[in-house]
Amino acid sequence: MAKISVKEQVRFSPEKMTRITLATTQRLQLDLYCVAPGQLQKAHTHADLDKVYYVIEGNGRFTLGGQEEKLGPGETLLAPSGTEHGLVNDGPNPLVVLVTVVPPPTH
Repeated sequence: MAKISVKEQVRFSPEKMTRITLATTQRLQLDLYCVAPGQLQKAHTHADLDKVYYVIEGNGRFTLGGQEEKLGPGETLLAPSGTEHGLVNDGPNPLVVLVTVVPPPTH
């Protein structure tokens, strides 16, 4: 068992969203996205993997299949494979999101 203290991993970059890989197995990857106000993850699509966003802290606007949804702490969004998805921190506070990717990316 590998215990991970997520809050200890949080760090932001003034240039762009920070993606921190917390753990990877053969079947999944767990990432932490630290998104400062005004930063984003451009909308994109994965043909062969699913992504689950879970907001830990802050608020953001998430894009899923061309529609937008505001998410806050304790809310989650599933981006199935083949569905365009992304996010933007359009609020005044930092956004921290736990992201599960299945299967893990090969890059």
